[in-house]
Amino acid sequence: MKKPEMVFGIHAVTSLFENAPERILEMWLLSGRQDERIQPLLALAESVGIKPQQANRKTLDDKAESTQHQGVVVRVRPAKILTENDLEDLLDKTDIPFLLILDGVTDPHNLGACLRNADAAGVHGVIVPKDNSAGLTPTVSKVACGAAETVPLYQVTNLARTMTQLQERGVWIVGTAGEADGTLYQANLRGPLAIAMGAEGKGLRRLSREHCDSLISIPMAGSVSSLNVSVATGVCLFEAVRQRQS
Repeated sequence: MKKPEMVFGIHAVTSLFENAPERILEMWLLSGRQDERIQPLLALAESVGIKPQQANRKTLDDKAESTQHQGVVVRVRPAKILTENDLEDLLDKTDIPFLLILDGVTDPHNLGACLRNADAAGVHGVIVPKDNSAGLTPTVSKVACGAAETVPLYQVTNLARTMTQLQERGVWIVGTAGEADGTLYQANLRGPLAIAMGAEGKGLRRLSREHCDSLISIPMAGSVSSLNVSVATGVCLFEAVRQRQS
């Protein structure tokens, strides 16, 4: 059984209180902090019967293992790990699924930023391999600014097999590759869709690439040859949003 975890930062903690208050076990607040930004969070804590404990900055730094806690840290039960079976449930109840596949994104800052992009774009779920990928760490939750509690993250044992299962359910998988002939703006991103993004530098693994229905590239006009994976993910997701709303 996984031990309790720490989550920190105003947005991440607020999202926990709003979406999964049953996970929260304890809360610590920087001593003397009573400013306007913290008041809504204190009201949420009171509404579910959590009384913040006062703590100095050093204590909060130690609990969060970070100085980026913004004066608030909570101890929480680990989130339920979603798997292939949960993904099937999502597909059963979603008419036109809009999914994001992240292949080998191991940096928690990049995963957190991708979750934030996914939340903003209305993605129904993010799929990552169980191995060779970042999981839902406190850093991911902090960077995601609350999206880690609102966007389901599915950890699958065999990504290629999951991609095949998605295709069998009518989901079109579009992968990104710098050498692809077609570009993002030429692709049809309407209908049941999964956009597959690879790790920065390496891109999609060969097997993942082979399981895509089509490959696209993001046109690059300058001297830089590639984008950070979270930036590239945002570009692709919002082109899909534009097409799906038009």
